[in-house]
Amino acid sequence: QPQPVESGGGLVQTGDSLRLSCAAPIRTFSQYVIGWFRQVPGKERDFVAAITGSGGTTTYADAVKGRFTISRDNAQNTVYLQMNNLKPEDTAVYYCAASRSWMFTSDRYPYWGQGTQVTVSS
Repeated sequence: QPQPVESGGGLVQTGDSLRLSCAAPIRTFSQYVIGWFRQVPGKERDFVAAITGSGGTTTYADAVKGRFTISRDNAQNTVYLQMNNLKPEDTAVYYCAASRSWMFTSDRYPYWGQGTQVTVSS
């Protein structure tokens, strides 16, 4: 089953940190780009961060640069999103997705998790 599974969301206060995890049961995990996206009600799903299969290259949306860090442990088939200095505008459902291309739009990611809710109170 290629469907990723996210965990680690929760309710936190402004300035707090969370670490999201994405467990991806993909046969050759190290060959897949893993991206994080987020979505709020009534809005489009936005790109957050992505990491190459080896973990050697990462990219981030401007809104999270300097605050979020994406990493991966291929031995555990897991990708992480460390979120520091959280803001209310970070409130969203966060989704993990897998792609075989270095792309940053949701349509290029065939495999999606169910999402995990992150809520940041003021």
